[in-house]
Amino acid sequence: MKRIAALLVAASVLWVAVAPTAKVLAAEGGVGHYSPGAIATFIDEAPPKETPFAVLNQFYYYNGSLDSISQLPLARLLASNISATAYAESPTFAYRSPLSLLGGNFAFAVVIPVVWMDVTADVSVERTRLVDGRVVERTVTRTDTASGLGDITLIPFWWTWTMGDFKWGMRLIVNAPTGEYDVGHLANVGLNYWTFTPMISASYLSSKYGFEITSSIGLDFNTMNNATDYQSGDVFHFELTAAQHLPFFDLGIIGIGANFFYWGQITGDSGSGAVLGSLEGHTTGIGPVVNYISPNKNLLFEVKWLPEIDVSKRLQGDAVWFKAVYVF
Repeated sequence: MKRIAALLVAASVLWVAVAPTAKVLAAEGGVGHYSPGAIATFIDEAPPKETPFAVLNQFYYYNGSLDSISQLPLARLLASNISATAYAESPTFAYRSPLSLLGGNFAFAVVIPVVWMDVTADVSVERTRLVDGRVVERTVTRTDTASGLGDITLIPFWWTWTMGDFKWGMRLIVNAPTGEYDVGHLANVGLNYWTFTPMISASYLSSKYGFEITSSIGLDFNTMNNATDYQSGDVFHFELTAAQHLPFFDLGIIGIGANFFYWGQITGDSGSGAVLGSLEGHTTGIGPVVNYISPNKNLLFEVKWLPEIDVSKRLQGDAVWFKAVYVF
């Protein structure tokens, strides 16, 4: 189990930044490149030397909404009464190289998301200033859908250590603006800016008792969206998972636990496109996680449900992750 735990992890993250996974009235479009739950359990750590290749398929679903009182900037549109649904299918490929430094090994990974989105919202199409200074807005209800290749995630630097049941490491995650982005569309599969995320993570999985505790901390540094002159604020995110893994007769190993996350902006939005001002959003959530390891330890499945329970200046909803990993 210990061996698998690390291997499967190789397949790393779905930073599919494309789906409204974290609702942010403060970040442009209400989303960021890091989706809570992406780096959360032992399977998101680097693979061991013995089996340096890992292939992971991650399916991500999010459904959230924003009330009719609040507004959210979406590709130069001001939207309220939002209902958004997103799906992302993300093949991930990881390799642990023989390169070593100070007792740690280097690994590399790439995540290639294919995304589908549906967004319905009331959109402000006309703002008129009256003689007495009052501003009158006319709104219409619109529905947009989008699908295609999202913003690809690269992990060019991944330095990891292993000491018995304890694994820890640091990595740099780079989200490239490869997804299509159209100004004036409610739904876009890309964000049209780069994000650079330094991250540290640690995972302990007892080979004797099956207890797991995994944590990760990261900072997202966003570049400017030049199409809208919108600078989304930088983000801090934290994940913590506690789980118990037990033999499931002769059919493999079952793990059951809980995943807690926090996602919050540490700087406000800026640029001429940030017409709602310097807003800072955050979201917190907790939900169950269940995983399964096959008897031959080369296949693993994980599913988790992460409802958002404390949200400010963002959409609020639920996320579901399903991960399937094959190691060789």
